[in-house]
Amino acid sequence: MKKTLVLILVLAVAIAFIGTAMAVPPGKKVEFKGGAMGKVVFEGAKHAKAGLKCNNCHPKIFKMKKGADKITMKDIYAGKFCGACHNGQKAFESKKNCKKCHQKKRKVIKGC
Repeated sequence: MKKTLVLILVLAVAIAFIGTAMAVPPGKKVEFKGGAMGKVVFEGAKHAKAGLKCNNCHPKIFKMKKGADKITMKDIYAGKFCGACHNGQKAFESKKNCKKCHQKKRKVIKGC
């Protein structure tokens, strides 16, 4: 009886921490090439604040390995990849908010 109680307690604690282990690591950033519009930076902290965990998107929407998915704007606009949420209903619409994801390098002008 005592062993069963200990086992149940250990399992309960393990299950409680599974959600934490699967959460997007705070501060985690992943950069992707974004073509002429500039690189795209995925910020795990922003998605975690929205209540998302890794398993909300992986492996169903995105493969776990960076670069394993060929992501295009056409696919995103069709509701694939980022567009599964960034459709104007769940999260901001990607079509009208390019600069929220794409970051162009700013030119530094000497003497200013």
